[in-house]
Amino acid sequence: MGRTMGEFPHYGKGKIPIAGNFRMGYFPPMSKRKPITREAMERLDAFVRGLRIITDTERVDWKPLSEAAGMSETGVKDLFRNQSSPKVVNAIALAKAVGRSVDDVIRIGEAWDINAAPARATVAVAGKVGAGAHVDLVDAYAKGGGLYSVACPPQLSPHGIVAVEVEGDSMVPLYAPGTVLFYSRDVIGVPTEAIGQVCVCEDENGKAWVKHIKTGMQEGTFSLISVNPEAENMHGVRLKWAAKVRFHLAPEMVERVE
Repeated sequence: MGRTMGEFPHYGKGKIPIAGNFRMGYFPPMSKRKPITREAMERLDAFVRGLRIITDTERVDWKPLSEAAGMSETGVKDLFRNQSSPKVVNAIALAKAVGRSVDDVIRIGEAWDINAAPARATVAVAGKVGAGAHVDLVDAYAKGGGLYSVACPPQLSPHGIVAVEVEGDSMVPLYAPGTVLFYSRDVIGVPTEAIGQVCVCEDENGKAWVKHIKTGMQEGTFSLISVNPEAENMHGVRLKWAAKVRFHLAPEMVERVE
C-alpha cells in the first residue's frame, strides 16, 4: 500500500517493519535510526518498548536523554540494542525526562499506543510556607528541583508557576497542612493587587508565609491575617515580596510525580 499525504509512521501490527506502517500523530525521530521490526519490539519489556514509542513519536534524542537519566551517552540506545531493562533509578529518571511516570511509560508499551498516557507537565514544590509555623525561605534546590514534583493542574500553565507546601494550621479551614499552593512572581515587591488577597510572601527576616495581606498602620508595613480564629495575626510586618495564590490542591488531591 502506498503512502498517503498527511500520514506518518506508527507502531502497527504485522510482520513488516514498524517504520513501514503509517498513522496520523506519529513523527519520525530527529536523528537517523535503524528501523525496528515488530518482532524486535515484542522482545523489549513494556517499559523499554514504551520508551522507544515515546522517543520516536516525540522526536527525543537518545544521547541527552541518557545523560539526563544519569546513564552513559549510549545508555538509551543500549537498552534498545541489547533488549535490556534499566535500573529502577534510571527508569524513574527516564520517565520524568519524557514528562511521564514509570507506570505511564509501561502503559504505553503495553498498549503500543502513545495516546495511552499523554505527557503531563509537572511543577516542582520549591519548599514550604508557614501558616502559623515559622518557616525559613530556603532556595537549596537546583532550578527545576524541589522537595518533590506534582502534576501541574490543567487550569494552569506550568510556565512561570511556583509551588509550595503549607506547614501549620493558621489558614485552616482554607488551607490545611500539606496543601500545595501555586503562585507566580511577576513583579518585585508587593503589588497593589496583592492587598486584600491571600498570598505567599517573604518577610524581611527571610520567613515564608501564606496569609491574608492587609495594609499596615505604618507606611511600608503590612498585617498578615490568619483565617483560623484561634491563630494569631501579625502586624507591622515588612515584606520583601508577595504573590497572590492562584490555585491550590488539598493534601488528598496532591499527585506526586516521581
